[in-house]
Amino acid sequence: MALMEISIIPLGTGSTSLGRYVAEVKRYLEERGIPHTLTDMGTIIEGEVEDLFRIARELHEIPFKAGAKRVYTALKIDDRRDKEVHLGTKVESVKRYLSS
Repeated sequence: MALMEISIIPLGTGSTSLGRYVAEVKRYLEERGIPHTLTDMGTIIEGEVEDLFRIARELHEIPFKAGAKRVYTALKIDDRRDKEVHLGTKVESVKRYLSS
């Protein structure tokens, strides 16, 4: 299992607000039951690496379907092979260090 952080930024939309695009991304993920966490700077998604790349491609298309003429998408993938990682495990690890 891997984690992907994705930020999708439509350009040239005539507005600096991105909320409606973010809402469409969240709706897409929820309708498909894809584990994710929405943050102020992007969305973190959990899945197999092959699936994450496919999801990233599909999410990248959402602003185009909403009329954007240009889309900038930034990805970060953490593919750890020595043990399972899931949404929240990194935060829990930091909390354990803070409490000791």
